[in-house]
Amino acid sequence: MNTDTVITGMGLLAPTGLGHDEHWKNSLEGASAIGPVTRFDAEGYPSRLAGEVADFVPEEHLPSRLLPQTDHMTRMALVASDWALADAGFDPALLPEYGMGVVTAATAGGFAFGHRELQNLWDRGPEYVSAYQSFAWFYAVNTGQVSIRHGLRGPAGALVTEQAGGLDALGQARRQLRRGQPMVLAGAVDGSPCPWGWVSQLSTRRMSRETDPALAYRPFAAEAAGYVPGEGGALFVLEGEESARARGARHRYGRMAGYATAFDPPPRSGRPPNLARAVRAALDDAELGPEEIDVVFADAAGTPEEDAVEAAALRTLFGPHGVPVTAPKTMTGRMGAGGPAVDVATALLALREGVIPPTVHVPRPLPDHTLDLVTTPRRAPLTTALILARGQGGFNSALVVTAPR
Repeated sequence: MNTDTVITGMGLLAPTGLGHDEHWKNSLEGASAIGPVTRFDAEGYPSRLAGEVADFVPEEHLPSRLLPQTDHMTRMALVASDWALADAGFDPALLPEYGMGVVTAATAGGFAFGHRELQNLWDRGPEYVSAYQSFAWFYAVNTGQVSIRHGLRGPAGALVTEQAGGLDALGQARRQLRRGQPMVLAGAVDGSPCPWGWVSQLSTRRMSRETDPALAYRPFAAEAAGYVPGEGGALFVLEGEESARARGARHRYGRMAGYATAFDPPPRSGRPPNLARAVRAALDDAELGPEEIDVVFADAAGTPEEDAVEAAALRTLFGPHGVPVTAPKTMTGRMGAGGPAVDVATALLALREGVIPPTVHVPRPLPDHTLDLVTTPRRAPLTTALILARGQGGFNSALVVTAPR
């Protein structure tokens, strides 16, 4: 049985860069990628900013046969899977037939594809609707397409827990490893830059309506007034330590040491949210105390109410100003389930390089939050990071990663 899960490959696409090296460089420079929406005409909407993956050209990475059957989100997921497997340094074809599984998460599925085909239906008639509409919009499409592309016939799954899904997919992958699965490709690539996806997010009343990219998404600030959507994500190769050593894995980015979830009670129940409970359980799972956490990658909801809940949980667990906290997603926007997956990648790189990337556009957090918010790159001895994710509807997830042994 595998009991020690290591991450040996990663593939990342984010507004801050294609590939983890470019993303890391831009994150340390505080290079925000939030700007006006370009994927559709957003002029008539109250929110008009997004974090887009600007330099991604699918035709440069994927065969032409895949383009008509895939959404923009799935194309990014396919490329992320290519990069993660290549980074891990092995050919999936050399594994046993059921030697590798796939677990992904998404909040919206291929909504841009779905919106376009529904528009065709309404404007032109059913004969103009693509046959691929039957699955291209679906939440599980990334898992299916990645499995097919690489011939991965092991256990597969798809999770829908909004933002928290980016961590939950990794938690499910670890369960598969502990059941004896040799390897799992897991993570999340997400984003729905289309009118259909946009309206669904506007309905939450949590999106920022600010038009200045430097002011639009400011979690933990007194001026916090919502979030900016983003797109992108990361996929990882996870395997047991023994497997990684046996095949001479060229990368060990870190260990997935602890993971837990907790669900919030109904808003009118009078009971407190359960983020702190999820963190405590993740720390217990990792057999670590709060004093052993070197940095927290915050969920950073960007609304006053949700920021206060997260700050209170951190204060309860670590004490006022008790641990460095950062939110690099202020450079990308909240990328659905893909955001926490990118946070995991960023945390692993921070452990490797000994630098905490900054939170941008928040020169000073609200004093009541009592956070040690990292607003410029900070060098520090880092061995352990905590990543938090909260999904709309009450999902709370916490994941602990540690530097490789």
